[in-house]
Amino acid sequence: MTFKRIFWALALLLTPALALAHPGHGDNGLMAGLGHPIGGLDHLLAMLAVGLWAAQQQGAARWALPCTFVGTMLIGGLLGFEGLNLPALESGIAASVLALGLAVALAVRPPLSLALAATALFALFHGVAHGLELPDMSSPWAYAIGFVAATAALHAAGYAVVRALPQAAAPLVRVAGAASAATGVWLLAG
Repeated sequence: MTFKRIFWALALLLTPALALAHPGHGDNGLMAGLGHPIGGLDHLLAMLAVGLWAAQQQGAARWALPCTFVGTMLIGGLLGFEGLNLPALESGIAASVLALGLAVALAVRPPLSLALAATALFALFHGVAHGLELPDMSSPWAYAIGFVAATAALHAAGYAVVRALPQAAAPLVRVAGAASAATGVWLLAG
């Protein structure tokens, strides 16, 4: 897939959000859901890192990692809507920023089952956090659609960056992963 096609696919994905960006649509949660993954540095970095890491992989891992994250995050969101709170939730999210950043920085290619298990664990923490932060008076389903769409778009953006860059730019992706990992350390220390 070319960079131009990826750009237009992302533009089409985000077009409905632009149409709802003005007042008068009520408090349906869609905009809050779209904004949540983008508004928090921890969520933003982890979700971009999933896309970056997926693009560094081969075979089924390229699509399985982002799909696993989105699916498990949605399950976690539903659990969060019901009030489930995981122990050390914020630490788990910070650890995901650290671990996913390291995975990108080191361009690791673990066995697919291990990569999927780690991705699912991190997604569960992010999903529960999204679910617990459902704004008052919002539709849980509209909110969920928003955070799932934003997450998928962030994964796609990370993936597109790696796939569109020339191979000579691969060290820049690793530097971005190291910066994300360093942010994860900072979040854990805070």
